[in-house]
Amino acid sequence: MFVGSKWVRIGRRLGRLVAGAAAVGLLAACQPLGSTAEDDSASPAPGGGATQLSIATGGTGGVYYPLGGGLATVIREHVSGYDASVQETNASVDNMLLIQNGQADLAMVLGDTAADAVAGTNDFEEPVDACAIGRLYDNYTQLVASTDSGIASVEDLAGRTVSLGAPGSGTELIAVRILEAAGIDPDADIDRQQLGVAETTAALRDNTIDAGFWSGGLPTGALVEYATTGGMTLVPTAEYTDALVDSFGEFYTADDIPPDTYEGQTEAVPTIIVPNVLVAPPGMAEDLQGEITAAMFENREQLIEVHPAAEELDAGTAGDIGFMDVCPGAQAYFDEQG
Repeated sequence: MFVGSKWVRIGRRLGRLVAGAAAVGLLAACQPLGSTAEDDSASPAPGGGATQLSIATGGTGGVYYPLGGGLATVIREHVSGYDASVQETNASVDNMLLIQNGQADLAMVLGDTAADAVAGTNDFEEPVDACAIGRLYDNYTQLVASTDSGIASVEDLAGRTVSLGAPGSGTELIAVRILEAAGIDPDADIDRQQLGVAETTAALRDNTIDAGFWSGGLPTGALVEYATTGGMTLVPTAEYTDALVDSFGEFYTADDIPPDTYEGQTEAVPTIIVPNVLVAPPGMAEDLQGEITAAMFENREQLIEVHPAAEELDAGTAGDIGFMDVCPGAQAYFDEQG
């Protein structure tokens, strides 16, 4: 775990990386998307070139997007015969639907959303057939308020204007669950807004919202930038962990956002965390599943250079997923490492 001023240095570097990733993403968006066929989840490129894979990520201000770009590079460089590009999305819920309808070959997804998807509950009308390549890193629930708002607890959100994350995001799912655990109706007791992390920080600067939820790795680029204004407060959420576990499952745990993760944040902030997984359709060939898994974990340092959240990549525990099946090709790789 990074502590102290090292987080701030990483945060500044991350801001530059995110800006670079956005430019790369604009080029990638022009490439044809991979599609899932009945017997293979990738599309051969025209002219016999590398087979294209599409990775569903999130917004450019979060962690999924730059880390997904790093994974695309790893696949391009270390999985023979394959190339990859990233899709900017509203993240977890949308990403599972993209896997379901064959518009993504890989997707980064929060564990609670993935569990709902494979069970066909909440936002999913029917079960999504998918498996996990492996556990990636933990998302920290980051409830951000402007210092001037006076918001210091979840209960203080009642009667305020609050962003719950982009529609169809894992942030929205966990924000609703936390509010309900605190006795706040997300539709009646707040002025509910639905903004991605970059739009949330812009609205906080403009004083058009009082607070916003974000579920992401540490540090998150958009929050790094907002923290430099000196007006950012992180609000604790950890007291609702047990309520979420009791209602939804044991993938919710509590941990601290370490001091100095963001500029001006001098104390640890206890919050709810949930794991992220990399998801694939079951039609992906097992040997390709294994090659992607090997490339990701054996080039971990390359991914850390893209985002420090990749520090949490651990082949020894990445297959410990109780809420969905691990892809057989990935499981074979993990078994070899054991």
